[in-house]
Amino acid sequence: MQQKVAVLGPGSWGSALSQVLAENGHEVHLWGNNPAQIEEIQSAHTNKHYLKDVVLPQSIQATLDLKEAVKDADAVLFVVPTNAMRAVARQFNEVCENKPTIIQASKGLELGTHKRLSQVLGEEISPEHRKAVVVLSGPSHAEEVVRHDLTTITAASTDLKAAEYVQHLFMNHYFRVYTNDDVIGVETGAALKNIIALGAGAIHGLGYGDNAKAAIMTRGLAEITRLGVAMGANPMTFIGLSGVGDLIVTATSKFSRNWRAGNQIGQGKPIQEVLDNMGMVVEGVSTTKAAYELSQQMHVDMPITKAIYEVLYDGMPVKEAAEKIMLRDPKTEVEYN
Repeated sequence: MQQKVAVLGPGSWGSALSQVLAENGHEVHLWGNNPAQIEEIQSAHTNKHYLKDVVLPQSIQATLDLKEAVKDADAVLFVVPTNAMRAVARQFNEVCENKPTIIQASKGLELGTHKRLSQVLGEEISPEHRKAVVVLSGPSHAEEVVRHDLTTITAASTDLKAAEYVQHLFMNHYFRVYTNDDVIGVETGAALKNIIALGAGAIHGLGYGDNAKAAIMTRGLAEITRLGVAMGANPMTFIGLSGVGDLIVTATSKFSRNWRAGNQIGQGKPIQEVLDNMGMVVEGVSTTKAAYELSQQMHVDMPITKAIYEVLYDGMPVKEAAEKIMLRDPKTEVEYN
């Protein structure tokens, strides 16, 4: 059955998900606040800054009018940067006149509050303007989704029927969606893997090989799990799509902006210069700060996150940070610390 879906955020992932929905026969309204970008999508059906050489379905309606985009929508998909999530949620709450299912597809933790993004949406969107909140996440590069590469992700909600609704919205022959009730685990894994991807890129930039890559990913997953479980997540979630799956795809690929940023930092480029030249938000940078502060607050040991924080915010050389981790006191692996 055709549904009206408003997609808030015309970046690479928002555009890719809009394409999936449109190809599934849904009415898609893609909202953004950049006039030139919206005009390009609406008239040329391209979004070249984010998805080069991709032609989007002509049925996607791009608009600058948030009220029009969400009017009578059955579902509203939030795909905006972490630092904009609260503001956009407030705007949505002001103009919404019905009660759609809310889908959260961004990956990060809010600076200052350290909150997961579904929590931010729950705080800013009043109950009369939302049904359940569903988190859509997993190992997925927008650049591959738009060319119909096989992709599997997760729809997570404490409301199973809502998760199944989102599952059916998106599923097709190249895009498979599983359901999960562990919202904390899915969002935590999605956010924290960006930190490890920065580190993996930095290790590559230093010239280290596969041994180091395996080490940072494996030990990174251990500390992601440790913090997630402390927050109330199911540990099994972290060996699934939103844990090890998302970590693999983000910490090993040229498509990952976090990996690319880390790689340049490892090569010695100034951090601010790297971020200025990326052209897209590198979520792992702000998430590193939020996760480090949260780990200190919750007394959870996260040595890799701490080392990356010291590189990004204290100016520690990457090589020194890597050696500092290697020379920590001996541990047993099963303690996951």
